[in-house]
Amino acid sequence: MDERYLKLGYDEFLRELKERIRNAQVRAALAVNRELVLLYWQIGNEILYRQQQQGWGSKVINRLATDLRNAFPDIKGFSARNLNYMRAFAEAYPDETIVQQVVALIPWGHNVRILDAVKTSEERMWYIQQTIQYGWSRNILIHQMDSHLYRRQGSAITNFSRVLPDPQSELAQQVVKNPYSFDFLSLGKEALERELESALIKHIREFLLELGVGFSFVGSQYPLVVDGKDYRIDLLFYHFRLHCFVVIDLKVVEFEPEFSGKMNFYVSAVDDLLRGADDNPTIGVILCRTKSKTVAEYALRDVHKPIGISTYHMGTPLPTQFQSNLPTIEALEEEIEIVAAEVEQTLASQEAEQLDLFADPARQEKE
Repeated sequence: MDERYLKLGYDEFLRELKERIRNAQVRAALAVNRELVLLYWQIGNEILYRQQQQGWGSKVINRLATDLRNAFPDIKGFSARNLNYMRAFAEAYPDETIVQQVVALIPWGHNVRILDAVKTSEERMWYIQQTIQYGWSRNILIHQMDSHLYRRQGSAITNFSRVLPDPQSELAQQVVKNPYSFDFLSLGKEALERELESALIKHIREFLLELGVGFSFVGSQYPLVVDGKDYRIDLLFYHFRLHCFVVIDLKVVEFEPEFSGKMNFYVSAVDDLLRGADDNPTIGVILCRTKSKTVAEYALRDVHKPIGISTYHMGTPLPTQFQSNLPTIEALEEEIEIVAAEVEQTLASQEAEQLDLFADPARQEKE
């Protein structure tokens, strides 16, 4: 047989084998995380039950933490603070089936942060589902909760429901936020539009994170030639879930009705000059510092191109009275313990998986 063919066959075999091993390691880590979260729910549920039905007081948690640490000195995660989180976790999610099928699919540290930041069950489930769908890290999850993404999603003024077909209109509505949070910028109120645009491009990673999943940056000051005259779009993106171009026009002032006419022109031009046969209609988003809801609705009433109008805000220094509001040493130690427990469980699962996958065949035969 041709050696080249054998080499190609081996390379393909090696690639598939490495992919299979990686997938097995991921499945093992996810399984261990799920079991850890379920264990914590069960412990919290037992504490909650005994406090409600048998009259146990809050001091039992400190006693339990001491006893569990003595019984399992090498296992992290049984501090009094974490036991209180387990109790709150069980109280927030009384249905074990929901925990098994949804909540346990994200790490314990993510769940703790959601418990701290979100008070309603509907909003909690939304952040959990978004984390599962988009693979948010803990830092990204915290950022999205701090910026109140749940309340900002889909709240822009648009004409999507009137000019776009279902389900495109509903998806487009959810994609456009209001307001956008540019807290990663530190421009003054007197900044010009080009300064705002340049700052957003300089922080393109943070800007794309704020825009949301699916946005791909095409260009700034993107040139369009219409009837021999040059025009430039502030920011041009392509959205892979909507399958369309998204034109963003930046304004550092309050929304004015004539802004929608200019955007209507840009969207029409992009549809004619850039839109492909398989692309959906181009969407325009006007980003202003402020807007009047009534003026914005009037401006879009008879516009037939899909346009949304949103506002944005930029970061401001932390007020002096809050600058000293930092976590205590104890709180930091507890946070480290939570992370250590997750890492410990993940490493254990990976080690077990590797032993299973790479066990010596000769030793297996002897056994």
